[in-house]
Order: sequence, then structure tokens, then C-alpha cells
Amino acid sequence: MTGAMSDEQRAGGILSAVSSALVTLHKEQFGRGPTRARANFAGADTLVCVLDDALLPAERVMVRLGDQQRVREARAALQAATSDQFVDAIERIVNRTVVAFASAIDADQGVVWELFNFEPAGPRNDGAGPRVAGS
Repeated sequence: MTGAMSDEQRAGGILSAVSSALVTLHKEQFGRGPTRARANFAGADTLVCVLDDALLPAERVMVRLGDQQRVREARAALQAATSDQFVDAIERIVNRTVVAFASAIDADQGVVWELFNFEPAGPRNDGAGPRVAGS
């Protein structure tokens, strides 16, 4: 290969940028970011990011006290209030329109999942992996 970036390399760069952006957004929006993040495409039109060790100190105390449900409810409210920032960041990085966004948390494990569904980019149904901007 002579300088041309493969689809796999381009997707890897996008996934790394997504992980970094979501860690940054968590730090900005919640005051603390996760210690580990990894993003993957789940088919052609879905992106999943897993954020480990994502709980705030007060949330960890609530979990120790058995109040996981309150942590889940508070996180859901915060994510709803900040969803535009998350969607905007992902759309800029992936260069695709997000049509659905959800966030989930396992309070006991301190894991957060950020899920993005994209508007279908075209007729490609060959299972060959993600559609990447410019491919």
C-alpha cells in the first residue's frame, strides 16, 4: 500500500476518536471521566462505546449503600439533558447523522454504554462492516 488508508485503518481512527471524545464529554458534563473507553461498530449503522470505571465518587457511595436505582435514574436524567452534545460530537467524527441515541449503566460494575444508531448510508447489506466517511 502506498500511503492510501484502508477502510480498516480509517475505521480504527474513527473508533479511537469516538472513545476519546466520549471520555472528554463525560469529564466536561459529569466532572469525572471513565478510566477506559472502547468503541466498536455493531453492524453498518450502530456504534457502541463501553466506558469502564465511569461512576462519580458520590455514585459509588450510593451503590455501596444499595441505591443503584437512584444512580441509574440520575444518570438517565443527566444523559437526557446533555444528549445533544454527545450526538453532535459523534456526528462530527463519523460524518453520519445520528437518528437514535441511548445510554445505559450497570451501577454495580461502574460501566456505561453509549449507543448511537445512524441513518442508513445506502443500500450496502453485504455485512462487510461499517460504512466509513469517504469510502
